[in-house]
Amino acid sequence: MSVLDQIKSPIANELEEFKPFFERQMKSDSRKLNFVVNYALKTKGKQMRPIIVFLCAKMLGEVNQKTFTAAALIELLHTATLVHDDVIDESFYRRGLFSVFALYKAKTAVLLGDFFLAKGLLMSLENDDFDLLKIVSEAVKEMAEGELDQLEHARRMDITEESYYEVIRKKTATLIAACAATGAKSIGADPETVATMKNFGTKIGLAFQIKDDLFDYQTTGAIGKPKYNDIQERKLTLPVIYALINDKDNQRRTIKRIFRKKQKSKEDIATIVDFVIKNGGVDYSVNKMKQLRDEALEIIAKFPDNDAKKSLAQLADFIINRNK
Repeated sequence: MSVLDQIKSPIANELEEFKPFFERQMKSDSRKLNFVVNYALKTKGKQMRPIIVFLCAKMLGEVNQKTFTAAALIELLHTATLVHDDVIDESFYRRGLFSVFALYKAKTAVLLGDFFLAKGLLMSLENDDFDLLKIVSEAVKEMAEGELDQLEHARRMDITEESYYEVIRKKTATLIAACAATGAKSIGADPETVATMKNFGTKIGLAFQIKDDLFDYQTTGAIGKPKYNDIQERKLTLPVIYALINDKDNQRRTIKRIFRKKQKSKEDIATIVDFVIKNGGVDYSVNKMKQLRDEALEIIAKFPDNDAKKSLAQLADFIINRNK
């Protein structure tokens, strides 16, 4: 049994039921849209976000219909953002397959993302799950702000470590925080517990993004994410931010000049990677990621022990040890 299968074991039945439930939410009256939706489903990943929703709910209580709605709402939103991201980044691949953008072009991809967002809104309203909708809507707002902030920092090349954390909190961690919060909310948890679980989700979400950002500077690349993608897109992530601050050989200006290039050669990339490793950027980021994992585990330590709690702890480890 794989590590991920072990993590999913306490909610295996719920995940099995979730698949057809989610597919029903994706149905459309448009034949073409259904065809594109079915293709989009093929590029889905590990379903990490529904897993978090169900595990948080089960750690605190009993999974119910509202939990399924929360997981579907999160997954619809996440799928919409992936489709839109591929348009923004002009990415032709998603997890080893052609992206919707590559096959159906920008207009169809944008409309598909809009369809997923609308489906999520309607599903929440039809079930009167306004509390779930509020949590997820706040996440959508912050994700958009985070993406725009990152674009601005990439243009100006001025991001600090503090502002980096705020960017990744908004663009990545906020959705994982929403997973944990809606999971807790779905079983009727009190506001303090919902806030606690949101904080747990934020911590593992930050660790998740730092791990993603490390792939450009470590020997193992991520499947579905082109190697050195962040470097090519001029994204100053934690490894390079730390290295620039702790530059030992006065190369800061040279590295920034290379980063500003729209197209970077193999030699350019090698120069950046060597600079980051030499100046401790990778080691610092790995330690920061582990620190966030430990802080997340401290947050859930106060809850009674059960299989779902054990899986959440395993998931925190899985996030920082994955190789894709």
